[in-house]
Amino acid sequence: MLEEPPKNSPPPINMTFRHMAEKTSRFMGSPLVFFLSLLLVILWGVSGFFFGFSDTWQLVINTATTIATFLIVILIQNTQNRDTRSIQLKLDELLRGTKNSRNSFLEIEEQSDEELDEFKQEFKALKEKYMAKREKERKKRQSHEI
Repeated sequence: MLEEPPKNSPPPINMTFRHMAEKTSRFMGSPLVFFLSLLLVILWGVSGFFFGFSDTWQLVINTATTIATFLIVILIQNTQNRDTRSIQLKLDELLRGTKNSRNSFLEIEEQSDEELDEFKQEFKALKEKYMAKREKERKKRQSHEI
């Protein structure tokens, strides 16, 4: 008798797609694929002499690259979305485990652009305050050395 997957597990097609997207993303980003693609473009260019640089000859490479680009963008976006979610969860865990962190940062990715800009300005002010304090301490040390 077949076991049923746990109730909260993703459907098998999602798992299959995830595995395929990960493997394809890794493979498509490899030096081997780059050099094979480069070789393919060179061979296509050279073949133009045999096919008289016809419209059909140009259409072949245009169609092939359009289809390949369309599919690869989807796979890369899937992989990037999953990586981003994983990083967010790891950062959330670090924030939860840090004593003086603000809970408002736990779901910062859900904030509006205006709220993110406010946080950015706040951190810019904190940085400037910190840099001014460091400069003051540096000058103080220099005055004691003289």
